[in-house]
Amino acid sequence: MRKLKIVFLDSATIGEDVSLQPISSLGELTTYPSTAPDDVVERIKGYDVVITNKVWVGKKEMESNPALKLICVAATGMNNVDLVHAASKGIPVRNAVNYSTESVAQVTFMHILNLVGKASYFDNVVKSGHYSAAGSFTDVTNPFYELKGKRLGIIGLGNIGSRVAQIAEVFGMTVSYFPTSGKAHSDRYPAKELGQLLAESDVISIHAPLNERTKDLITRKELKSMNPKGYIVNMGRGGIIKEADLAAALDEGIIAGAAVDVFTKEPLPADHPYLTMQKRDKLLLTPHIGWASKEAREVLVAMIADNIKYI
Repeated sequence: MRKLKIVFLDSATIGEDVSLQPISSLGELTTYPSTAPDDVVERIKGYDVVITNKVWVGKKEMESNPALKLICVAATGMNNVDLVHAASKGIPVRNAVNYSTESVAQVTFMHILNLVGKASYFDNVVKSGHYSAAGSFTDVTNPFYELKGKRLGIIGLGNIGSRVAQIAEVFGMTVSYFPTSGKAHSDRYPAKELGQLLAESDVISIHAPLNERTKDLITRKELKSMNPKGYIVNMGRGGIIKEADLAAALDEGIIAGAAVDVFTKEPLPADHPYLTMQKRDKLLLTPHIGWASKEAREVLVAMIADNIKYI
């Protein structure tokens, strides 16, 4: 019996520290660290299974490979595959869900604790030599705050948002949320209109997908309605916040700070407003790593393998 032929178009997104053995054990696996759009047709030719994280697989690519039996997306979002054409050709497209909940929740609180606790500031105070020259054993000139008693507003109370809510309660925070679907679905936490949530929360945490309801959900208008001492964390998708408006709001002191892990264009362009704004110390940036703990990536590989097993 012929071995299943599998190609992974952008395996570098998984990282070299995670074994692909669960996938390679299922057939003949070919990997490419990354694949340019013009190379996709040639690289998938003759393969039964195509794995892609972010590489586009559309009508042209599918039509070029009559052998194609399955497309596996190494992520949850499937906007890099022409799903309509795949369905018309009878080619199943399978993704991976809920593999990164703990990872994203942990990175969310890494950011929240850094913003509220001002860890980056205090680290710089010591390493810059200011502490050595200060003449005092401590620094209370830039106060930090406890999370206990603070109000967390979550935009998008799915699996990740719900896990963030659970952790927030451990810290003694009060949790409410805005249902991006338009329908309240939690008995545990109160649902609020977006304007009310923004005005009443000390920290806003975004965990929604990007769609027609959430694109540009947060603009200058919404940022101005926030508590001026408040913080916003975006772990959802870059297009949910109008990025130039957030940079301007931080420069103008409209809100106290922000943390962002996701961007409209990735990687971030060198001339992006987040990198050219004046008060960059108010903004924490990470390169879309929320999903990517080692444990989450190992689970992701296992899920991809499971998707291939049932071809």
